[in-house]
Amino acid sequence: MNEKKKFYKRYRFHLILWFVIALGIIVSLQYGVDQKIVVLSTVILGVFTQVFAGLGAAIAMVPIIGPFLVKLVTIPFFWLINALGHGVSIVAIKKGYSKELVKSRVLTVAILVGIIIGYIMGNLIPLYK
Repeated sequence: MNEKKKFYKRYRFHLILWFVIALGIIVSLQYGVDQKIVVLSTVILGVFTQVFAGLGAAIAMVPIIGPFLVKLVTIPFFWLINALGHGVSIVAIKKGYSKELVKSRVLTVAILVGIIIGYIMGNLIPLYK
């Protein structure tokens, strides 16, 4: 089987879902559906089906510029999440929830370490031969 057929066989679900999402956005906006509803439904559908991860992987496959574009989009998102976490921490400390805050920070570090270990193991142990 050649490479194109393997690609289409492996990513058939994502390709169909990208097409359905794009078509749904276009039709919804043409019929005057509120833009906030369109964005919310697209984000919910994209998160639960992991279609955005596949789109990011497809963009990252473009030589030289692809990985740069993916980083350009994802890094500010993580900065925003980190800033929100710090803002919530400041409010929690002022309200007297410092013990609970320490517990949640320890839990966050444990989850991040688990993600990193899982990423390393995922790269060391191949799934496909």
